[in-house]
Amino acid sequence: MTFTLTQSGDVSIVEVEGQLIVSNRQELKQKVLDALEKGARKVLVDFGRTSYIDSSGLGVLVSLAKKMRELGGDLRLANLNDDLQTLFELTKLDTLFQISESRERALESF
Repeated sequence: MTFTLTQSGDVSIVEVEGQLIVSNRQELKQKVLDALEKGARKVLVDFGRTSYIDSSGLGVLVSLAKKMRELGGDLRLANLNDDLQTLFELTKLDTLFQISESRERALESF
């Protein structure tokens, strides 16, 4: 599992590769919090290379979304595969997050 942080204009992009699970969720949280400390207020989490998210991974995304909103920012998601899209729909988290089908669409939406 790796988390890669890049910039596209004023949007910080975190690419999640592998699985977002209990053993690595804090690493994702820290990447986003570090970006916030540096002034980022637009964060996109790209799941194009992610195969699985467990409940703790979902929890950290909800926590980060709340923190971003408190600071006047926005956390958005992109590139969910069919299984992940179904997971977000079943848990109703698709109503909490703005989810785009591609990184490009997500960047345009900010």
